[in-house]
Amino acid sequence: MKRWLVSIACLFGSSVALAALPPPTPQQAEAAALAKAKTAYAGTVANFQLCQSINAVAVKYKTAGTPDPAPCAAPPPFVPPPTAAVAPAPAAAPAKK
Repeated sequence: MKRWLVSIACLFGSSVALAALPPPTPQQAEAAALAKAKTAYAGTVANFQLCQSINAVAVKYKTAGTPDPAPCAAPPPFVPPPTAAVAPAPAAAPAKK
């Protein structure tokens, strides 16, 4: 019974803590998008390197008469996501006399 109470208390406390977080600033959102893009690109590079190592092992243990392994497609160079250009605030209109 105590475990249930502790679990419910932790669940309630974490939901309250997450609800109190402020929205990210534009700079934080931009940094998060860049980090997400870099992580995705690192995954494609890792897949390419894995493909190369699998092909190297396949060639090493290849028997006569079997086809060569499929070539690996190199990932394109990293291109950061476009930044959201923040428009400057409009200048205040001159006061009328």
